[in-house]
Amino acid sequence: MSTKVAIVTGASQGIGRSTAIRLARDFSSIVLVARNREKLEQTADDVKNAGAEPLVIDADLSRPEAAQDVIDKTLSAFSQIDALLNIAGAVPQIDLFDMTDDQWERGLALKLHGARRLTVAAWPSLKNTSGSVVLMSGNSALFPKAPYAAVGTINAAIVALAKAFSDRGITDGVQVNSVLPGPVMTGRRQSYLEHWAPLHNMTVEEATAKFPVEAQIERFGTPEEIAELMAFIVSPGAHWMTGSTLRMDGGEVKSI
Repeated sequence: MSTKVAIVTGASQGIGRSTAIRLARDFSSIVLVARNREKLEQTADDVKNAGAEPLVIDADLSRPEAAQDVIDKTLSAFSQIDALLNIAGAVPQIDLFDMTDDQWERGLALKLHGARRLTVAAWPSLKNTSGSVVLMSGNSALFPKAPYAAVGTINAAIVALAKAFSDRGITDGVQVNSVLPGPVMTGRRQSYLEHWAPLHNMTVEEATAKFPVEAQIERFGTPEEIAELMAFIVSPGAHWMTGSTLRMDGGEVKSI
C-alpha cells in the first residue's frame, strides 16, 4: 500500500465510522474526527485492525477554529492529505414553523459550515496530491418538506457547495463530489424510531417496517453499503468523476 492519508469526519458512529474502517483497506493512514473521543478510540482500534494507522482528533467542527486545527494536526503527523470525506453533521427534523433561529444556526454550523471550512483548510494539501473531497448530503435535498425543512434545505446547500468546490477543483486538480444516501439504518435512526414508535402507538418493530413501505423500497440501507460507495469515489478508478451528485437509496427517489 502506498502512503495515502484520508480524513473522515463523523467517524465515531454510523456512516462515518463504517467509511473510516472501509478506507483502511486502501489508505495507509486514516484521520478520525468527531466530538466523542471514546467512540473515536473504538473506531481507531478497528481501523488499525483493518491495516491502517489511525489518528484520533476529537473536535467540534461547528467551531470556526476547529477546521484549521484538524488540518494542522494531520499534516504534522502525516505531511499530506489525499482525501477528505465530510460526513459529520446531524440536522434536527423539526417542522419549518417550529424551528428556532438557534436550531437553524446549529444545523448549519456543523454540516454545512464545518465541511466548508475543513475543505478550504485542506485545499492547499489536496492540490499537492491531486486529492479528493466528498461532501455528505442526503435525499431530502431533492424533496424538502415542511416537517423536516432544515434537513432538506441544508442538504441542498451542500450539493451546491460541492458543485462550487468542484468548479475550482477542475483548475486546481482536486476532485469533489457529493453523496445523497437514502434511508440508512444507523444508530441515530434506531434511536429516532425508538422515540417515534410509542408516540404513534406502535412497537419499534412495526415502526421499523413502516418506513421502507412508505418510501417504496425493499429495506433500509446499511452504513457499510454507503462506505463502499465512498471508497469507490475516492479511488483512482473514479478520479475523472467530479462535480457529481451520487444517490444510493434503494430506489427511494422515483424521478429521473
